[in-house]
Amino acid sequence: MISIRPEREGDRGAISAVIDVAFACADHSGGNEAKIVDAMRSDGDLAISLVATTGGNIVGHVALSHVRIAQAQDWYGLGPVSVLPECQRKGIGTALIEQALEVATAQGARGCVVLGDPAYYGRFGFAAGLGPTFTDAPAEYFMALAISGPVPQGEARYAPAFYYA
Repeated sequence: MISIRPEREGDRGAISAVIDVAFACADHSGGNEAKIVDAMRSDGDLAISLVATTGGNIVGHVALSHVRIAQAQDWYGLGPVSVLPECQRKGIGTALIEQALEVATAQGARGCVVLGDPAYYGRFGFAAGLGPTFTDAPAEYFMALAISGPVPQGEARYAPAFYYA
């Protein structure tokens, strides 16, 4: 049975380990995903951090951080999303993303952006070409999901940790 809950103080090492293992063989990985999460946490930019557990062990993690897009307020960036390889394709990533979006909505999020596989993230309502842009990736892989209000136009700027970690 999978349980999803907010990150706790003692979870940091397990979260980093899950992220490192989950991204170890990913083609798109920079190898610094756990460092990005740690830096966002240290900088106060980790807006939402949830873990998936089974049997008391952390097997997945999702992070959301605030994103600046022009003058828009209350937009988030989804990622990284990490699930241990042996636990993938069991709905854990889906559950983490759905719960994270629910928490963001409850906190007043107006929308969320993600850089990732359109086939995967499209299932959650993310779509490319809605307004926000990100010059460091192909346009079809940068997607937005409007939660309330208009979709802002302009370049998305993630938390500083994404640029220095």
